[in-house]
Amino acid sequence: MSARTTTRTTARTTGSFTFADWEEQPIGSPDSTPRLARSTVVNSFAGGIEAGATNAGYTFTYTGEGSGSYAGMELLSGTVDGRRGTFVMEQRGTFDAAGTRCTFEVVPGSATGELAGLAGSGSFTYRHGETPVPYEFTYTVA
Repeated sequence: MSARTTTRTTARTTGSFTFADWEEQPIGSPDSTPRLARSTVVNSFAGGIEAGATNAGYTFTYTGEGSGSYAGMELLSGTVDGRRGTFVMEQRGTFDAAGTRCTFEVVPGSATGELAGLAGSGSFTYRHGETPVPYEFTYTVA
């Protein structure tokens, strides 16, 4: 009997996304600091990740006027460098008057279709008023 070895090649891809829809609701008093809010967002990705209308949910902590941090999950259905499937990204970021900085990671076991076994992470920096938002993503697929 021989053992089968699976090699994983690391790839890097880039692209951009735009916010298609954003709905935010306060959790508790909207006039206090710190305060919490939750949002549902629809994004559209182009480039290495092609996903027309994602579904995302975030929880925000506002620690000052227009500043704080957030965490969330985003469900993407589309392609990564031509491979079709669905996967979930876990995101964490901070924001202030200059913009938003975010890192994200594929949720282990969430990828389907030709993306089954997808693992990876990436980041983006959004500067207020600048769209689309560029991202970079480094990944492997089994």
